[in-house]
Amino acid sequence: MGANNGKQYGSEGKGSSSISSDISSSTDHTPTKAPKNVATTEGLDSSTRTLSTPSPGLILPSKSSSLSSPALSSNGHETNSSSSSSAPAETVAVIHPQPSAHTRSRQSKSHHHALIDLLPDHSLLQIFSHLPTNQLCRCARVCRRWYNLAWDPRLWATVRLTGELLHADRAIRVLTHRLCQDTPNVCLTLETVVANGCKRLTDRGLHVVAQCCPELRRLEVAGCYNISNDAVFEVVSRCPNLEHLNLSGCSKVTCISLTQEASLQLSPLHGQQISIHYLDMTDCFSLEDEGLRTIASHCPRLTHLYLRRCTRLTDESMRHLALHCPSVRELSLSDCRLVGDFGLREVARLEGCLRYLSVAHCTRITDVGIRYVARYCPRLRYLNARGCEGLTDHGLGHLARSCPKLKSLDVGKCPLVSDSGLEQLAMYCQGLRRVSLRACESVTGRGLKALAANCCELQLLNVQDCEVSPEALRFVRRHCRRCVIEHTNPAFY
Repeated sequence: MGANNGKQYGSEGKGSSSISSDISSSTDHTPTKAPKNVATTEGLDSSTRTLSTPSPGLILPSKSSSLSSPALSSNGHETNSSSSSSAPAETVAVIHPQPSAHTRSRQSKSHHHALIDLLPDHSLLQIFSHLPTNQLCRCARVCRRWYNLAWDPRLWATVRLTGELLHADRAIRVLTHRLCQDTPNVCLTLETVVANGCKRLTDRGLHVVAQCCPELRRLEVAGCYNISNDAVFEVVSRCPNLEHLNLSGCSKVTCISLTQEASLQLSPLHGQQISIHYLDMTDCFSLEDEGLRTIASHCPRLTHLYLRRCTRLTDESMRHLALHCPSVRELSLSDCRLVGDFGLREVARLEGCLRYLSVAHCTRITDVGIRYVARYCPRLRYLNARGCEGLTDHGLGHLARSCPKLKSLDVGKCPLVSDSGLEQLAMYCQGLRRVSLRACESVTGRGLKALAANCCELQLLNVQDCEVSPEALRFVRRHCRRCVIEHTNPAFY
């Protein structure tokens, strides 16, 4: 795409006028004037409009120069050079023309000896590959050579958009249109779209992604609360290779399924399966048992499922999950307060596959549920049972004897866990690396010394708000030299 684009200068392309006029208009209803360094539709000939380039991040402030426009830092975070006290301005999506001949000749004279011009194309491509999306668009405005390199298809496997004020729907429409120039209406290079925190992203933007990106494998739209079921159904139906889906904070999403049209086109042999492996629905407050049942039946290949703070889920949903998704390795049910011991009994049916389990603050869980998990999931590596006040030394003993490969354990705020339970952990789980005992009132120095003496690989120990002596903490430091001790004891330093 990149090298071929260079041959198109001076020639007309299809649909260029509509793109330029569309993204040169202001967002929403506020009319804004384009900055001086931005070329609008009037005054540009047809060839200039054809090969115009999306501006960095596709946004500019409406009433200030481009120097104060928000931009992405190298780590993907948004920065703003203007005063922090200034009110956020409306943003406007614009499109920039190719560098004119006069501009190129002037730049070649002033930068004739620039060292970066001596770099070969493959070196510049390597540099460009580390730039975020908006900075890559900025590079395309420098000169003809950079334009061709910046739009090399190999650089556009991923698109990352950020910013609460960004008109994400328009940005996606413009970028996909530009990337579809060599393959009309289809962008075969784009595999990852990340738009976390783009609160103005709506179903219209996701419909464009679904229609233009059939090779999409990863979609992250965390915090985009305007997205609904219809757009999600469209994406999973049109993108058969989608494996990673992050919908955390999308409170309108209540289910994941194929559209009716896609379901009718599938053969009975294929069924109605979706190839998603990773699904994060944290803070999807509207998700209920019936919705999770539909998800489980359509996504049997799930290996990572995160349902934190989905407060309407009950034990019944766990039965459907274990029945349809036997390959789940990581499961988070933190703050799902309606899930109890019966739900953990169903989770235990995952058996040898389960490696990671979080049931933090699930107050209905007791030793009974932990015993089911310990008995049938011997390969468990991580358990977070923080705030499960019904957990005692008895349940901890079952866990220690049945899961000897345990690496990380959080039993903070479990007042019935004492030194006896820690001694059993130290005896059977000597590979422990991270242990949190925060606010465990019954834990003393005896239990900590047992852990330190037997678990030499310990890397993190949290004993904040525990009544432990400085001598016990010094004992831990002597025996586990690489261990970070988090404590609230002012006598230990």
